[in-house]
Amino acid sequence: MSRDRLELHALVLAAGAASRFGALKQLAAVDGQPLLQRVLTRAGAAADRTRVVLGAHAARLAPLVTQCAAGVVINANWREGIASSIRAGVQHLPATCAGVMLVLGDQALIETEDFKRLALTWRAAPRSIVAARHGAVLGAPAIFPRRWFGALGQLSGDAGARALIERHSAAVIAVEMPNAAFDLDTSADLARLAPAADSGGAGPSG
Repeated sequence: MSRDRLELHALVLAAGAASRFGALKQLAAVDGQPLLQRVLTRAGAAADRTRVVLGAHAARLAPLVTQCAAGVVINANWREGIASSIRAGVQHLPATCAGVMLVLGDQALIETEDFKRLALTWRAAPRSIVAARHGAVLGAPAIFPRRWFGALGQLSGDAGARALIERHSAAVIAVEMPNAAFDLDTSADLARLAPAADSGGAGPSG
């Protein structure tokens, strides 16, 4: 298969209960759009297929996902942590999938062009892990080629895939992505977004 035909799937991880937020975080409005829909739309624009892993609020969120032409994977073990969602999602990837882009459902500021830059970098080096970098942090969103699917399927706990990225740093290509630094975890985080949107900025200033 030629590089420009490599099949890339986006896997949006949104199974948590979002207890710190105090409400259903995935439905929080960001620029007038529900957070989960925003992430799915932007990540999906850079992938051939998109799936979202749901858990704690699956029944309420599934109708929103259908509007985004994305598939749904239910993670019954969501209480274990993010690794359980990665395992559940990877199990549903078809044999035609050459790479999976792991996306956190609360990275509210990442734009379509950010995801596309990540995908283009991976397509140019499809045997490498390609990860977003902001400051000293290297992590999600990140693309893992098929040869890493087995390792992703063995993750446990709440550490996510960053441990793999750190352990195999020689195989990683970093893509600078300042927008990946912001996670929408609390209602205070949501309030910080409003002034940025009103002023036309790219994100929180502090």
